[in-house]
Amino acid sequence: MTLPLNPHMAATFPPPVMEARRWLAGVSFPPERPLINISQAAPVDLPPLALRQAIAEAAVNNPEVHLYGPVLGLPALRAEIAAQWSAQYGGQITETQTAITQGCNQAFCAVMSTLAAAGDEVILPTPWYFNHKMWLDMQGVKTVPLPAGAGLIPEAEAAALLITPRTRAIVLVSPNNPGGAEYPAQTLAAFRDLCRARGLALIVDETYRDFDSRSGAPHDLFTDPDWDDTLIQLYSFSKAYRLTGHRVGAVVASPARLFQIEKFLDTVAICPNQLGQIAALWGMQNLSQWLAGERAEILARRVAMVSGFAALPDWKLLGCGAYFAYVEHPFAEASDALCKRLVREAGLLMLPGTMFQPEGSAAGARQIRIAFANIDAAGIAETFRRLEELRA
Repeated sequence: MTLPLNPHMAATFPPPVMEARRWLAGVSFPPERPLINISQAAPVDLPPLALRQAIAEAAVNNPEVHLYGPVLGLPALRAEIAAQWSAQYGGQITETQTAITQGCNQAFCAVMSTLAAAGDEVILPTPWYFNHKMWLDMQGVKTVPLPAGAGLIPEAEAAALLITPRTRAIVLVSPNNPGGAEYPAQTLAAFRDLCRARGLALIVDETYRDFDSRSGAPHDLFTDPDWDDTLIQLYSFSKAYRLTGHRVGAVVASPARLFQIEKFLDTVAICPNQLGQIAALWGMQNLSQWLAGERAEILARRVAMVSGFAALPDWKLLGCGAYFAYVEHPFAEASDALCKRLVREAGLLMLPGTMFQPEGSAAGARQIRIAFANIDAAGIAETFRRLEELRA
């Protein structure tokens, strides 16, 4: 007997990072040429010692952290987000407009569960973040691709042509995963105006905002006193404070939207991780200078990536920012086959553009994402040396 399987789940592609790791099976990497893993955008270093000590102190001395907490998150963390975001964006955000989730992916799933049902449509710029596409596929929601324009920046005018009566939302990620592009404030404002005029939600995922190269607020969306009638912001603490294993994300939206999101969160996880929330709060209150140093290091690596590709004229750098360089390769083979070969022949694990574009996309076959945040200057130099050896 074969047990039933949800057809939407069955039709969803496997997790790309896990798929790429399977390419390592049976491949050996000599000590003098170890694997350089630039496939996943996740910090591998430990959080600062003081932050780990704050987690340990809470685990030992605060009995409440071992119990269920509020479904929408700890009030102190929600209030801190509201206060800091209001100051940083120059707008007005209240605690009742914030919620905590088990990571930013859960934030996206929770928000989407309140917006779109099977048969509805959501517009995603391409190249897209594959987990966003996967969740929509699993729910039977149609993903409508919006090809990015110059510099991998999507255009509201092009998005307007894709809107149908079934469209429920437009999703933007800035700084972008996988493209690295930092969307101009006017681009975000144009999408806000479009969504408001057409009765759609604008979801802005700012997981990588702490590593934006620009000074000041990246946009002025929160200065609009009625921002929460259209805008929903997503955020992650994983990258800023190296808390990937603790799963702490956030949603900033209207209280009415959060009322609906609470249903999803209570059903799926009951409450966010208590120790992770304490860590996020401690980080927000104590690690601003440390985080500034982390940002400076990532920006230095970005400069190294730009310089490296300038010296490889047969490669084309399409976008570079936050944790990512997104490139067009010079080889005849498609990027998925090429990336598998790069594991064997160059000891480089990267993700092909086929994982970030619609199936059969000619652009995806030419593109590769490089997550450079976890390799230092020496690792970046070695990556380019190996790429130089593999001239087309």
